[in-house]
Order: sequence, then structure tokens, then C-alpha cells
Amino acid sequence: MDATSKRILEYLTEVEEAAEDVLTNKQQIVDLDAKRNRNREALSALRNDIPDSEKVKVCFGNMFIKLPKSKTREMIQRDQEQLDKEINDLRKGLKAKVNHLQELQGKPELRGYSLSPLSADEIKAINSLLKR
Repeated sequence: MDATSKRILEYLTEVEEAAEDVLTNKQQIVDLDAKRNRNREALSALRNDIPDSEKVKVCFGNMFIKLPKSKTREMIQRDQEQLDKEINDLRKGLKAKVNHLQELQGKPELRGYSLSPLSADEIKAINSLLKR
């Protein structure tokens, strides 16, 4: 192989690795979101179907354990918070990875892709200014 062919092969390898990294991140987000939805369903079932005094069966791996309903709800809520944090971190990292891929391909940076929503405090501040 001559030098030009090696450079082309290295370039294509780098682009392919960056694209694979983006796809892997997207799949992780989808998987974590599916788990978050299952947790949301479990919390809803705990809230609606079961009296507070009862214990519930919870599946850990391949075994079921009876736990108090309140303890189970707390565990699922902590898991939800952790999943939310992981998904947000992955989404933030995904933006940088997509921009890197665009840069490698010689395309311009995506416009508006790095925007983030207003926080609840920012929305309250804007609403208070608009009400004046």
C-alpha cells in the first residue's frame, strides 16, 4: 500500500469508529429509557394495586424477594433518579460525539443541535418578567 491509500484507510477507520460510537450511545439511551419505563410501570402498580401494609415480591436477577411496599418504592425511585442522570449524561456526550463525526466527515456543525431546554428556575424568571 502506498501512503495515500494508508491515509484514506486510516481516515475511513476513524470515521467508522466515530459513527459506531454514536450508534452505541444511542442504543444505550434506548435501553436505559426502556428500563426507566418499566420502573415507571412498577411505581404505578405499587401506587394503585397494592395496600400499603402488604409486602411485595421483587425480582432481583433470577430470584424473587418479598420486601415492604415502601422500601420497594424507595428503591425504584432511587433507580429512576440514577437512570435519569445516566441518560442525561449520555445525551450530553452524544452531542459532542455527533459534532466530532460531522467534523471528521467535513460537514458543518449542526445548527441548533447543542441547544438545551430552559430549567424550571429560568422559566419561572421569564414568566415573572412577562407578567409585569
